[in-house]
Amino acid sequence: MNNEQELKQVVRERYAKIAEQGKAENAASCCGATDTSNKVYNIMMDDYTDTGGYVEDADLGLGCGLPTQFAQIDKGDVVIDLGSGAGNDCFVARHETGPEGKVIGIDFTPAMINKARANAEKLGFNNVEFREGDIDDMPISDQVADVIVSNCVLNLVPDKPKVIKEIFRVLKPGGHFSISDIVLVGELPEALKKDAEMYAGCVAGAIQKEDYLMAIEDSGFEQVIIQKEKPITIPDDILSKYLSAEEVIEFNNGATGIFSITVNGQKPGGKPKELVEASEEACCGPGCCN
Repeated sequence: MNNEQELKQVVRERYAKIAEQGKAENAASCCGATDTSNKVYNIMMDDYTDTGGYVEDADLGLGCGLPTQFAQIDKGDVVIDLGSGAGNDCFVARHETGPEGKVIGIDFTPAMINKARANAEKLGFNNVEFREGDIDDMPISDQVADVIVSNCVLNLVPDKPKVIKEIFRVLKPGGHFSISDIVLVGELPEALKKDAEMYAGCVAGAIQKEDYLMAIEDSGFEQVIIQKEKPITIPDDILSKYLSAEEVIEFNNGATGIFSITVNGQKPGGKPKELVEASEEACCGPGCCN
């Protein structure tokens, strides 16, 4: 697992399998990629239940936030969802943009694309489209989107700055994004950093929070703010697959933190939009957040 293409293949194969798993199994593991925990449910995901446009069949339990909650989508907007999975965030975005808008989901796993298209057809949504492709080389023309959302996906891409530059390219002047993702404060143990399951599980591929925000600003975005932040706790029964008992204790008592952040930024030009500031932290499930 030494190069970019190998990493992408690991994720593609893992998420093809995850597409067929149930929400409970995915939510009780790290993004569906690791063994499930018998102690904690909803390790990373937030609860969509009361969100307008939520479609239970499209929710595979793979997110780490609610980016659409902060995306300030207007009627008639063109919205792109990066790593659209079975279509959950696309359908929520469609509720906001209305039938007069358009939503495009991008995913590089054929099984996810097929599942999302089937869900859209079942719902009769003619203005929701799913395209197969890499989010670091989007099958989208320049300056198409008013809003871009993504939920726990950029951490899976080896070249994150390239994705951020692609987001800048496809946004219209004055357009903005709202992205939920996993970031780090401090260094992960080597056993976690090198493991393929933990990479596909949204942990090993995460980068430092400071570097993540810097990459966004370096790409030219303005008004870059963290709208929500919550700690992520990996249960001991999952950690013990990769670490010794002593290493688990050391990790839990150390300075390393794993966080879900929801970040918003705006492309210069157009009419400035006052972006929503951070909300109160919300726990992703009983006993999950410290």
